[in-house]
Amino acid sequence: MKRTRVKQALNAEAPVEGIMLKGWVRTKRESKGVVFLELNDGSCRTNLQIVVDPGVAGIDSLDGTGTGAAIKVTGNLQASPGKGQKWEVQAEQVELIGSADQESYPLQKKRHSDEFLRGIAHLRPRTNKYGAMNRIRSELSFAVHQYFRERGFYYIHTPIITGSDCEGAGDMFVVTALDPDKAWKSPAEFGRDFFGKKAHLTVSGQLPAESMACALGDVYTFGPTFRAENSNTSKHAAEFWMVEPEVAFADLQDIMEMAQGFVQALTGHVKKYCSQDLELFSRFVDQGLEDRLDSVLSQPFERISYTRALEVLQDCGRTFEYPVQWGLDLQTEHERFLCEEHFHKPLIVHDYPAGIKPFYMRVNDDSSTVAAMDVLLPRVGEIIGGSQREERLEVLDRRIQEAGLSFDEYWWYRDLRRFGSVPHAGFGLGFERLLMFITGVSNIRDVIPFPRTPNMLEF
Repeated sequence: MKRTRVKQALNAEAPVEGIMLKGWVRTKRESKGVVFLELNDGSCRTNLQIVVDPGVAGIDSLDGTGTGAAIKVTGNLQASPGKGQKWEVQAEQVELIGSADQESYPLQKKRHSDEFLRGIAHLRPRTNKYGAMNRIRSELSFAVHQYFRERGFYYIHTPIITGSDCEGAGDMFVVTALDPDKAWKSPAEFGRDFFGKKAHLTVSGQLPAESMACALGDVYTFGPTFRAENSNTSKHAAEFWMVEPEVAFADLQDIMEMAQGFVQALTGHVKKYCSQDLELFSRFVDQGLEDRLDSVLSQPFERISYTRALEVLQDCGRTFEYPVQWGLDLQTEHERFLCEEHFHKPLIVHDYPAGIKPFYMRVNDDSSTVAAMDVLLPRVGEIIGGSQREERLEVLDRRIQEAGLSFDEYWWYRDLRRFGSVPHAGFGLGFERLLMFITGVSNIRDVIPFPRTPNMLEF
């Protein structure tokens, strides 16, 4: 007999004779010898009730077990007389697949804190909240690929191990085959390592994606990236996923349009296909979630220059923790004020000072700003960072020098400006931050299955 998923059974249009399910017990209770089980197999948020009458084959295997146990059930799907449920399964046979000791199984009926559940990340997907989160994450990943496929983009795979620093920040993890206690004590050591030079985990797939865009036109990469920044904030993780499109023959205006459309398309997709799981978050995590998601879909994003953003912040009468001054980057408190309290909508800030942005961003005609843009969303702040890339070799060379970087390290990147250079642009979207916005979850550790943060390397 072919296995039926709980979601399929709950969506059945008529009773089914002869059905087989496998899953984990959420609850177990007994009344007058009849055992009632709530079964969940991860296919949806809702449990399916299993009724096991006395004498059913295998009922003795349920003695002493309960929540967390894995079982197999065969029986008949029939209308349920119970309130609030359409179907239940009248069991004809049950089989214990894997027991769960009730004294030590950590996920019992009481509500557990997020902090507690982070310590058992291998089990937390079995809870309603994290089951819903992982289903949404899966559907959102599919929506990313669907969006780009429908628009003629090519999906490319960029290296995770890299010899260059895209952002120029230096917060990169070292990759070495040498004894860590002896490696890299001096420049002479580099040549003995596996790649014959310094190697790191990448902070972005952008630079190699640019080379692909200059051959295939429109490309994107979607994969893990890494930052060695020792930060314990709710928005930072050492390992996270980025969506990074690169578009040939495009400028800053093109990429701002794409960024808005991309966020709106992904938000709309999740609302359409994950409504049951989203309802959990709007009820128990963030009661303003539905209105906020609708605000993204119902109106164009506001667009202002960095200089205008500073004027708004300086004139608002608010005292901020971090200074508001031209030439300094916007902080989360500034971003959230602009989105949530001033404009009351998503915002795109563009044309930032050149001194606070990476070397590859195109210098504007005023020579003091670059064609950069950030997309800011309520509650989260920056969710996308992007720019038109500098396609002029002489300007790029000057920016490389100003950043204190080596021409030798970026020889291939400079070649793209020597051989058929074209205007091009792209952005990076933090996938976990988008999940935080869509679900209302406030900590990045709770939207990624196995978070990697300082002092956290379990599982």
